[in-house]
Amino acid sequence: MAAIEHRYDFVLLFDVRDGNPNGDPDAGNLPRVDVESGNGLVTDVALKRKVRNYVGLVKGEQPPYEIYVKERAVLNRQHERAYVAIGAKDALAGDEKKRRGGGDTVDRAREWMCANFFDVRTFGAVMSTGINCGQVRGPVQLTFGRSVEPIVSLEHTITRMAVATEAEAEKQQGDNRTMGRKATVPYGLYRAHGFVSAFLAHQTGFGTDDLALLWESLAALFEHDRSAARGEMATRGLYVFEHASELGNAPAHALFDRLTVARADGSGDAARSFAVYAVRFDGAALAIGEVVDAAPNIRLTRLA
Repeated sequence: MAAIEHRYDFVLLFDVRDGNPNGDPDAGNLPRVDVESGNGLVTDVALKRKVRNYVGLVKGEQPPYEIYVKERAVLNRQHERAYVAIGAKDALAGDEKKRRGGGDTVDRAREWMCANFFDVRTFGAVMSTGINCGQVRGPVQLTFGRSVEPIVSLEHTITRMAVATEAEAEKQQGDNRTMGRKATVPYGLYRAHGFVSAFLAHQTGFGTDDLALLWESLAALFEHDRSAARGEMATRGLYVFEHASELGNAPAHALFDRLTVARADGSGDAARSFAVYAVRFDGAALAIGEVVDAAPNIRLTRLA
């Protein structure tokens, strides 16, 4: 796989209609919100989860595209696989506290994990628990998604025409209904920023094929992640700044500030669709696939 020779910064726009994009366990699973501004939030962890799910789906969970952090995973089992693969099975003997290889063994185990697991070489991982495979700083990092405008969180009472146990049925004398609650955001457009470091990519083996798969997964982030709880979610824009060097040719924040998202007509009415917004770079809209020179030695491409 060819190595990455450039730095990348990107802007991801996505929206939700009549759904909960990211429930907050500390608030009864209501949509996450900045309590000071009222803007909605979606964690970087939630976005990475969707990338992992997409890659696992399209690549069939096969090396070099296995997924390390997935539902019901036992991480130390993957660490054991690494030690067996590199011929260091003897280091697994003894109790858990003693299952720690030497420096060279850990380095080789870390390299094996990077080579086989897409999310390890992409996002990084702490693999020093129990069976030590070291730590990896991932070349791809994401921020929280933050809604462009404050959101409204609605709660709805729902009814299930069934109960779970015989005891509940007896209490209701056969009525057998269960009441519940469902939280939704009528509409929200969210913006997240991301970064790809060529230097860290060299360390983990994250290459050009991985980068293409990352862009593909972000463009189709919600297409195979449907849920009644999340309503309608869609990627509305993926804007990628490609620098001409590994170090980069301009600060990321200076580039991001030039990409604006605002009401197309200046209306203050409640937004209920993406159509009310205009996304512009230096005042001009970009079509999907369009490429512009954002600055000397920096190219901006809209991929979605």
